[in-house]
Amino acid sequence: MARTLLFRCMPLLLALFGSACQQTIPKSHFDARKVDQTVRNLTFTNVKIKRGLDPKFLKAPTETYILGPGDILEIEIAEVPGTLATTFVMPDGMVYYNLAGGVRAEGLTQADFAKALTAALKQDYANPLVNVSLVEVRSRRYWMLGQVTRPGIFPLRQPTTLLEAVAQAGGLAMSGLAGTSVEIADLASSVVIRDGDVLPVSFEKLVKEGDTSQNIFLRHNDFIYLPSSGSSSVLLLGAITSPLAVRYKESLTLVDCLAQGRGPTADACLKQVVVVRGSFEKPSAAIIDLQAILTGKATDVLLQPRDIVWIPRQPLGLLDATVKLVFRDAARSYAATQGARLGGSKLNPAVAIPVSHP
Repeated sequence: MARTLLFRCMPLLLALFGSACQQTIPKSHFDARKVDQTVRNLTFTNVKIKRGLDPKFLKAPTETYILGPGDILEIEIAEVPGTLATTFVMPDGMVYYNLAGGVRAEGLTQADFAKALTAALKQDYANPLVNVSLVEVRSRRYWMLGQVTRPGIFPLRQPTTLLEAVAQAGGLAMSGLAGTSVEIADLASSVVIRDGDVLPVSFEKLVKEGDTSQNIFLRHNDFIYLPSSGSSSVLLLGAITSPLAVRYKESLTLVDCLAQGRGPTADACLKQVVVVRGSFEKPSAAIIDLQAILTGKATDVLLQPRDIVWIPRQPLGLLDATVKLVFRDAARSYAATQGARLGGSKLNPAVAIPVSHP
């Protein structure tokens, strides 16, 4: 009864949507019984996403380390007793040492900061010789999330490869089954996110085949996410009121899924809803006319565990570019969700994920 009432209300809601992708929907075309009677399976198209790592990702960083907030330093004025001190770069980027007051360290190398500190100390010391040592790196880090033994935030103290990062996190998480150990990470769906984009790294080739051409060096703020192979949710993203991971239940349909996300937003393009199935390695996609479903012109469609439902705000471009965009937004959502949990938040941050469009 509640579902039938929802369908009967849909035309009124859709009439309020001003998207260029939609048309006014006559109420006479809506038949809730037709929507309720049957559901159909989706027809998918295989998609080839161009892959290929930039060769520079496989080269160890050679640039001189730049100081940042949180870095711990040991400072001493040579041959001046009592001046040895351990301090750190403050959140404002300054270091407060001895009589120099605050001296900016953020954005400087150790050598440049030592020069700046020396200049500040010359007011109180004659020709001071300042030694600055980096004790601990805290301003450079990477995030290792998902199915590893010790997920968390790790300092990027030195050039670190992806395999070294997995090892530092204790390796892949294992599950004991009938006296054996089984990896529970879904390597095909695992991703590295850098500056908001998914890097075309194949974890399967790296871990299973030992393909070192996938063993990139990490950069500051990289997110590595290894999802569980046992995940059974459907990720709902895009122009939806409440983006979220919908717990899969038997016979979950597209309309059921959207209802849990409180429906599409007013600017949603309902004629081209995308459902992506499969991994980033071998994805397939289906384009669905949700407007036709909601007006009784087409039947609802069945979803499967780990599908990604993505609602655009404008007509789609090339399918391969669209699917790549869907995976990027999904990866951002996973990273934000897992990162918030790591930080102790009980909220679902997926609602705050910004969604771009082709």
